[in-house]
Amino acid sequence: MAVSYMPGFGNDFETEALPGALPQGMNSPQRPAYGLYAEQLSGSPFTAPRGTNERSWLYRIRPSVKHHGRFKATALPMWKTAPAQNEHDLAIGQLRWDPTPIPNEKTDFLAGIRTMTTAGDAVGQSGMAAHVYVANTDMVDDHFFNADGELLVVPQEGGLRFLTEMGIIEVRPGEICILPRGLTFRVELIDGPVRGYVCENYGAKFTLPDRGPIGANCLANPRDFKTPVAWYEDSDRPCRLVVKWCGKFYVTEIGACPLDVVAWHGNYAPYKYDLATFSPVGAILFDHPDPSIFTVLTAPSGEEGTANVDFVIFPPRWLVAENTFRPPWYHRNIMSEFMGLIKGQYDAKEKGFVPGGMSLHNMMLAHGPDAFGFDKATRADLKPVKLEDTMAFMFETRFPQMLTQYAAGTETLQDDYVDCWDGLKKRFDGTKEGDWS
Repeated sequence: MAVSYMPGFGNDFETEALPGALPQGMNSPQRPAYGLYAEQLSGSPFTAPRGTNERSWLYRIRPSVKHHGRFKATALPMWKTAPAQNEHDLAIGQLRWDPTPIPNEKTDFLAGIRTMTTAGDAVGQSGMAAHVYVANTDMVDDHFFNADGELLVVPQEGGLRFLTEMGIIEVRPGEICILPRGLTFRVELIDGPVRGYVCENYGAKFTLPDRGPIGANCLANPRDFKTPVAWYEDSDRPCRLVVKWCGKFYVTEIGACPLDVVAWHGNYAPYKYDLATFSPVGAILFDHPDPSIFTVLTAPSGEEGTANVDFVIFPPRWLVAENTFRPPWYHRNIMSEFMGLIKGQYDAKEKGFVPGGMSLHNMMLAHGPDAFGFDKATRADLKPVKLEDTMAFMFETRFPQMLTQYAAGTETLQDDYVDCWDGLKKRFDGTKEGDWS
């Protein structure tokens, strides 16, 4: 990983795997060096404002039209696309799942995608889907690109190596990566079986949130986002290309590896981010701030301040607020929250929510600390405490998240999750002190 990347801000990068492969002063010379083909990959309309116009020039061994042959329909039945409604009869409610088991049969990254929720409409380019992935083998001679949206990948167990048109990205638990819409890649496993989460964003691309009164520093800093250096594979071995397009899957047989970009320049590229570099801010006197202060990336909607998707983390941090209930308060809100735990404990749910697990609190459905967490927080000695060895995250969207048949019927669904609030007893007794015994 060679250069820093500022998501959504139009900065340009250049990298070449062979000296002189990048043309200077022009994008499409009559005869590019090394007999390469010039090709543009656009991630925004051509006439988008300069600050949001995203495109990269690729200099490759074969043009993509050689890789996009005669397609035929194929199926990845566990991968669903919005709108995916009325797949089950499960009533609304607060939901939580144990970790998805890693399969015994050979399963690569594509086959290992299991969709939990969908929101919005992929064809209308709004909303998202929340997936979990499990895999135990590499993608061999199979490649993939997603025309429906960009993929935000959050590893929870085991490392992934994404071999992409624009270079190689390796991510391990505690890191994330973004794979832009239309980017071709395949996936290898670094150190054995893997499990993690994917947010498929159908809407506007992820970018850094505005800091507002926070100012110029803290949260996620642009210098910590990394793009790959140019790398290519010159192979004439037959392989396959799988494409997701408007919720359906198609495959074509091709006669050479499509990862043959020798050089590229531009601002439409994959990137990775180490969550340990996130600089959290918080209350230093009293009260518990809104979770928006933990936003790493946001995909805006057409309504200012209301995200198509927010990616939010709850990292290690100090709690110092005085006379304050420190865990998240009980709340109902317009956003729908899909949550996962990468490691450790989440301070509002210390029991039953384990690494690899997931929860869903849909719009206007009340949620908050379980009875154990509430009792612990109300009796705690409010000295400064550091939350350590923890990392939870949230895919939060303005749209209701529709449960898939897989999510509603899987054995990992916790039937007793709502019972975690049973111990919240009435404490009102008509006095200011209340019954806190």
